[in-house]
Amino acid sequence: MTNLFDLTGRVALVTGGSSGLGVQFALALAGAGADIAISARRVEKLEEVKAQVEEKGVKCTAHACDVGQLDQIKRMVAEVEEAHGKIDILVNNAGIARFEPAETQSDEAWLDTININLNAQYFVTREVVKGMIERKYGRIINIGSIHSSVAMLELPLSAYVTSKGGIKNMTLAMATEWAKHGITVNAIGPAYFPSEMTGDVIAGEDFQEVIRTRCPMGRAGRDGELDTAIIYFAAEATSYTTGQLLSVDGGWTAI
Repeated sequence: MTNLFDLTGRVALVTGGSSGLGVQFALALAGAGADIAISARRVEKLEEVKAQVEEKGVKCTAHACDVGQLDQIKRMVAEVEEAHGKIDILVNNAGIARFEPAETQSDEAWLDTININLNAQYFVTREVVKGMIERKYGRIINIGSIHSSVAMLELPLSAYVTSKGGIKNMTLAMATEWAKHGITVNAIGPAYFPSEMTGDVIAGEDFQEVIRTRCPMGRAGRDGELDTAIIYFAAEATSYTTGQLLSVDGGWTAI
């Protein structure tokens, strides 16, 4: 039987690839046969992940980049294209979370969250998609959140929810513009998965109760439970699916 999700010969760029979900995405795509480029600010962490990815038997390159800086984005994308010859799959994963009440939220918290979570995904995509348009092929996967669709009573998330809601609508707009070029644009909306960014929040007993109350499965996500979503949207066979947000959330957004 033909493997519809074989990514052999494809090149995937994963931003925020030094920790958390970015590592899981890079390893999942490598396991399906794709060569990988990972980017993040922490070079030493990138090198550790690079070694893990290479154990899958694929090529992996690491690229230092602060996605909050447009000049660094342009340089990074050029470096990846030089190293691999192309970018077939883009996973816009880099992001931050700040928990501050809207009425007292600092200017810095708002601006940083919008810049890293929304503006950066746009700018990385803009630079990568130029080559995809030339080649008439591309798979763009934006990482949103359950908070692309819903807010939460228990946490003050105005900046984060706004940024992730923007990702959902940016995905719709990009999908509409680039479908004619053979490029799909989709998004994944994870619920709470243990990571460097969310680990302390999830571990708290108060938030464990929130999860038990709001998530029908009554638990946080586990390592590996996003792998099938990322591979599905990255696959060549998924050529007629675009402009979609797939929530991977244990049923959180179903109620």
